[in-house]
Amino acid sequence: MTVPAHAPQSAIQTAPIAGASHPSSMKGASAPGASLSQATLTTSRWMTIVGLLWCVAAVTALVCLQFGAERIGFGKILSLLLSGDSGVRTEERGGDVAATILLHVRLPRVLLGFLVGGCLAAVGVALQALLRNPLADPYVLGVSSGAALGAAIGILFGVGATFLAETALPICGFVGGLAALLVLYRMAVSYERLPIHSLLLAGVILNAIFSALVMFITSILDPNRSYGMMAWLMGTLTAPTYGGLLVVAGYLLVGVGLLMRQAHTLNLLALGEASAKSLGVDTERAKRHVFVLAALMTGAIVSVSGMIGFIGMVVPHAVRLVLGADHRLLLPASALVSGAFLMGADTVARTLLAPAEIPVGIITALVGGPFFVYLLLWRKDRLA
Repeated sequence: MTVPAHAPQSAIQTAPIAGASHPSSMKGASAPGASLSQATLTTSRWMTIVGLLWCVAAVTALVCLQFGAERIGFGKILSLLLSGDSGVRTEERGGDVAATILLHVRLPRVLLGFLVGGCLAAVGVALQALLRNPLADPYVLGVSSGAALGAAIGILFGVGATFLAETALPICGFVGGLAALLVLYRMAVSYERLPIHSLLLAGVILNAIFSALVMFITSILDPNRSYGMMAWLMGTLTAPTYGGLLVVAGYLLVGVGLLMRQAHTLNLLALGEASAKSLGVDTERAKRHVFVLAALMTGAIVSVSGMIGFIGMVVPHAVRLVLGADHRLLLPASALVSGAFLMGADTVARTLLAPAEIPVGIITALVGGPFFVYLLLWRKDRLA
């Protein structure tokens, strides 16, 4: 049995999700040579696409591991990874600098980039379906700023200096991100659909308020902590511990797993609340679940990487154009593509001006900013 890769065209036209098919594509959808986004979603197609994207992410990771202040050959990387050599044994040897760099600095950073990118894309997909708006993104809507404020308050009160920091800071970020989403939620319930300009204005206002509060906290910290806070706010993937990676991976697996359980509901919510209610969806309950998951995942990511913008908007939009709008495929595909993209962006950030490093948030902003303008101007008639 096959399921349509996205909703019927007549319903899709009422939902302003970027990448939804134009009416002129209705005839071509059933014709030979129809685009990939028009294909039906079967188990074999899902497994094939997700499997290929996993392979792409793995190859991207291996390529990124080669580059840095010191280049490590592909053969050396494979021999170290396949040898099962632990970090303790590497340090005891003392002589293998490449092994130390790879296992203690570069590999954790590449893995963190994959996890952060995957989380941000998954949250972006969920928010775009919930608000029926292709510009919805944790960064644009101010959710990342709210999470940053929560994490900054935690650092101010010494959470970052405790042994519980790896679990406590994500909770602080969750509270801040949830506060931002609650403000957006209260605005959204006042309308059948939150207008695009109101959505963007709300994001600008929340970003301004939360950023001002974060800057105030930064200004009262001692100089060393203040400098670290500023670098963190620009978005950076410093080499984490493997324990920290496990915490982030836990948030990712739980968050994406629970969002995947909501994939069918997200498909219906993307058509509008009235349509979803008529099909038996408890829309208020579904929105609460998605908002809480989005805040939890954003808070966890911001607490370890700072504010990395636009990934949650650019990647889901591009993947939707290629694969269609069925969230059962869109969610995992966007997470994998975004993880690979952020690994590549971070590699560019740490090698472009080596040995100096550029915050990866600057790279993503340079890519996502023009794309944001493209969506806002070229597709303004479809976003209104």
